[in-house]
Amino acid sequence: MKFLLTEKGISYPNEPTLLKKKTCVHRRDVINVESYISLTRELIIGFFALLLLTKILGKNQITQLTPFDFISALVIGELLGNAIYDDEIGLHYVLYAITIWGLLMYGIEMLTQKIRATRGLLEGTPSVVIAKGRIQFKELKRNKLDLNQLQHLLREKGVFSIREVEYGILETNGSVNVQKKPAFATPTNQDLSLQPQARGLPVMLIMDGEVITESLTLLSLSEEWLQGELLERGIASPKAVLYAEWQEHQPLFLQTYQADRFAR
Repeated sequence: MKFLLTEKGISYPNEPTLLKKKTCVHRRDVINVESYISLTRELIIGFFALLLLTKILGKNQITQLTPFDFISALVIGELLGNAIYDDEIGLHYVLYAITIWGLLMYGIEMLTQKIRATRGLLEGTPSVVIAKGRIQFKELKRNKLDLNQLQHLLREKGVFSIREVEYGILETNGSVNVQKKPAFATPTNQDLSLQPQARGLPVMLIMDGEVITESLTLLSLSEEWLQGELLERGIASPKAVLYAEWQEHQPLFLQTYQADRFAR
């Protein structure tokens, strides 16, 4: 480093430049930290905003996804993305936009639930694409559906030949539900003259090696009883069990973590 010897002592000509460089580096580090903090804050707020909106709108946004619902989800995601990655758009503006959009969607849901006449206009109506075993070509054309797409939708329902279908209904969410012809329909207990047996809902007792105490309490069973059932099958601890299920009038069903050990 160069220096000059003067009456006042030793001076460093480049000292201000070095200080300026250090100051710039420090400011850049501060800006980067602030950017990460701001991004983290926006992601957290946006996450809980979308979570709240999903809870308000209900589960039908996933299970009964219509084209309008799909577009709405894209719009909401785009609004949140703009807030996170665009410095010129404040998060509070986007939260306001998400709130207004969510209120509109919620209003549409309430309207279709209260006024039946609006459902066809706002949610669409199912279309019969197969009637009495015959393909309704006009309905396929009206719904922009070709035969290959129809076959794909039928295969998702376990139908590999159109000759098996008596009626096929294209739902508003794009899926197809079918009623098979009697010759291809699965026989019921009534068809086979079998006495039906009442079956209760299965209840999980062990999942991922952890005992679900709430289920035991619901069934008025104890952990000692469960441990005894495991010992009868040669299992020393619930931690060795991947899944265990109880059902009324049925033996305890369980599976251990060992792939080749499957106990009933």
